Amino acid sequence: MATLGDIGVAAGFNLLAAFIFLLAFAILRLQPFNDRVYFPKWYLKGLRSSPSRSGTLVGRVVNLDFRSYLRFLNWMPDALRMPEPELIDHAGLDSAVYLRIYLIGLKIFVPIAFLAWTILVPVNWTNDALQILDLTKNATSSDIDKLSISNIETGSKRLWTHIVMAYVFTFWTCYVLLREYEVVASMRLQFLATEKRRPDQFTVLVRNIPPDVDESVSENVEHFFLVNHPDTYLTHQVVYDANKLAKMVKKKKKMQNWLVYYTNKFSRNESLKPTTKTGFLGLWGKKVDAIEFYTSEIDKLTKEMAEERERMAADPKSIMPAAFVSFKSRWGAAVCAQTQQTRNPTVWLTDWAPEPRDVYWQNMAIPYVSLKIRRLIVGVAFFFLTFFFMIPISAVQAFASIEGIEKRAPFLKPIVEMPFIKSVIQGLLPGLALKLFLIFLPTILMIMAKFEGFVSLSSLERTAASKYYLFNFVNVFLGSILTGLAFDQLNTFLNESPSKIPEIVGVAIPLKATFFITYIMVDGWAGIAGEILMLKPLIMYHLKNFFLVKTEKDREEAMDPGSLGFNTGEPRIQLYFILGLVYATVTPILLPFIIVFFGFAYLVFRHQIINVYNQEYESGAAFWPDVHSRIIIALIISQLSLMGLLATKGSAEATPVIIVLPILTIWFHRFCKGRYESAFVKYPLQEAMMKDTLERAREPHLNLKGYLQTAYVHPVFKASEEDEEEDDLVSEKWETESTLVPTKRQSRRNTPLPSKISSNSSPTLPGGFEDQP
Repeated sequence: MATLGDIGVAAGFNLLAAFIFLLAFAILRLQPFNDRVYFPKWYLKGLRSSPSRSGTLVGRVVNLDFRSYLRFLNWMPDALRMPEPELIDHAGLDSAVYLRIYLIGLKIFVPIAFLAWTILVPVNWTNDALQILDLTKNATSSDIDKLSISNIETGSKRLWTHIVMAYVFTFWTCYVLLREYEVVASMRLQFLATEKRRPDQFTVLVRNIPPDVDESVSENVEHFFLVNHPDTYLTHQVVYDANKLAKMVKKKKKMQNWLVYYTNKFSRNESLKPTTKTGFLGLWGKKVDAIEFYTSEIDKLTKEMAEERERMAADPKSIMPAAFVSFKSRWGAAVCAQTQQTRNPTVWLTDWAPEPRDVYWQNMAIPYVSLKIRRLIVGVAFFFLTFFFMIPISAVQAFASIEGIEKRAPFLKPIVEMPFIKSVIQGLLPGLALKLFLIFLPTILMIMAKFEGFVSLSSLERTAASKYYLFNFVNVFLGSILTGLAFDQLNTFLNESPSKIPEIVGVAIPLKATFFITYIMVDGWAGIAGEILMLKPLIMYHLKNFFLVKTEKDREEAMDPGSLGFNTGEPRIQLYFILGLVYATVTPILLPFIIVFFGFAYLVFRHQIINVYNQEYESGAAFWPDVHSRIIIALIISQLSLMGLLATKGSAEATPVIIVLPILTIWFHRFCKGRYESAFVKYPLQEAMMKDTLERAREPHLNLKGYLQTAYVHPVFKASEEDEEEDDLVSEKWETESTLVPTKRQSRRNTPLPSKISSNSSPTLPGGFEDQP
């Protein structure tokens, strides 16, 4: 069992690692050739120029101003200097509200830690239950255990102190959550009211369009919305299954990069023509002239892309039963998105369209009827992933301990029993082993989310975040409590009969405090410091810049910093909320470590959001109800765990008092859900009308149709900037608006508006295609 000395050694190692990462970052960010890596957001906004373009040759690579090295910590106050309104304008509401999650952690745990250390720690420390247990049961305990509720004897009146503090902690947490929900809801409504015009404000995604033997999908959409939304309907864009064409475009882009690489190589030494092999990655196969090979392959692929376009033109199955429908006003879009369209609630399903950059086009081609089956498959797969993952995690944690190493490698016993080595193993190795074991999990969960068929990047990240949160709770929290050293320690002084399972769980929670302390330091201290160093993006940028960069656009793609990563960051934060709230009344020594994490992470991610991350989408903080719900769940878990722990302490009379807490917490959650959640799932018609009225007054001659008609055309149908010869042809074909046509059914006699083209024409699709009935 880890002692305070072991924790001190682990803290020293992690603080040293964090210091090295921060020092390396402070030096690397000052070098001119790294400027695009550590400040890419300002380059993408056009507000920063490369310092390597001027000065001496050496000065373009290395910063020779030694005075700047004396101010290497200036990034910290700079990260805090930008006010929140300016931060929202600069990075978006999603990023600003994401940072508020860290602030909530500080607001909740700083007062809780103060009360816990001034009230609970003295109450725990001045008892001697563990000392008596060590003498009578031949068990072992550490100084950390003496600071916890484990040091309170069974039936002691001191346990009422913990019950009272549980009420105080619950009320304080709920108060902070209530205030934050109110503030974030207000920020969202204000953001939507002041936001610039965007296509998704006027557009609805319609799915599960019923088939019609007389009309094509495009004609069916036109007919339905002219009849049911005659005053507000404007235009629409049907959805194509363009995944095959998208793969071709991606492959062509990759070949063009290789062509650029070999062309640059040849221009540097024209006496030696570059060659490559025709096999996989150029590793085997026939050796050929690289420039000629990639030129011919690009020409061949260009012809295949043209043939694929022609195939889509002739195949009505390439059109999916879905469409982006745009309206003349935000009010019209809000009415359509938030109402049921027909008596049958399974067809003509409408929802707000994601903004164009948020659309995940690969999933748009998935038939709606298959989504339920896909999600069932993913649900079963996630179940097995979660529960079977516990086996290797338990094995790794069991091995990453003194007992585990001595059992499996007895010849190492003299080494691991050395005081310093023992401290390193017990204070550092378990948390590091778990961190490394989970490194590929986010990628697996994102693949699952994509398979489920969600059509926006934001929904993909939110779904993956939900799975990651559940996985952390089952495997990292519960799995770590119920496996490894906890059982080894419990078997010393507890019977293992089934009737004592609640006792095992209750006592195991404080016994696992040292493991979670080591995990917090590895993941929340050194891990966050490693985040700001950005070692992988740094290496990848210089490799791409050396081999592939030809134009300024290539350089922008090479320095692409990526987005915030809500699917990995938010679940990690929620694990700390669970640990903090569960251990606040049980083992308060965890709280300072958690506070350091929230404070340090807030500083680091604020810097990254200001200077690095380029958010792929803007959801207007739509994820906030999920954040609120997970903190509520953490609060309920803490209350139930305390209830189980008190049951092992012979305080059955306290159960009715504790059971009130989860009931009050659930009522509080339902109140917040009813009061504020609608701001995140609905758009008030009053707000929509106000914004429409103001826009009409300010821009009376706005061509809204021209603004919307190509907003949701699949990106592969738009002309690429590289293919200048095809630009006019492709843009003319694939960005033509979806014009309206007369229906072929007699029911069209009831349509209140005439067709906008003659009766003998058919709907124009992207590429000039004629839809096949």
